[in-house]
Amino acid sequence: MKTYNVKAGEIERDWWIVDATELTLGRLSSKIAQILRGKHKPTFVPHLDNGDFVIVTNAEKVKVTGNKEEQKTYFSHSGYPGGDRTTSLAHLREKHPERIIENAVKGMLPHNRLGRSQLKKMKVYAGDAHPHEAQQPKPLDIG
Repeated sequence: MKTYNVKAGEIERDWWIVDATELTLGRLSSKIAQILRGKHKPTFVPHLDNGDFVIVTNAEKVKVTGNKEEQKTYFSHSGYPGGDRTTSLAHLREKHPERIIENAVKGMLPHNRLGRSQLKKMKVYAGDAHPHEAQQPKPLDIG
């Protein structure tokens, strides 16, 4: 018996689509991160980008529980003294609703060049429309 290791050239990537309407942010994000990393495949190895592509539609309709809509904040810093900024979830939902899911998934992926390449395989759209019909994505059940 020998352990099989998949080579980078042998990786086959599927396309998945998920409708974020009325899905909880954390549960949705953890499932997407799992698909992007490739942990659902039997050929998973932690040092290769083995995951699939994920298309997320209706990002503006994602659900959060409790008082997170007003209390959850996102922090950024410009690099200059006093350059810190905070943004609430409600404000981010108005301006850039796709960034809510992007930030949640980004925090669940490895914080290195591998995680950055895996994050590029996620396409998030605020509404129903997306330009990836030619890839024939399969529906992802988050149930």
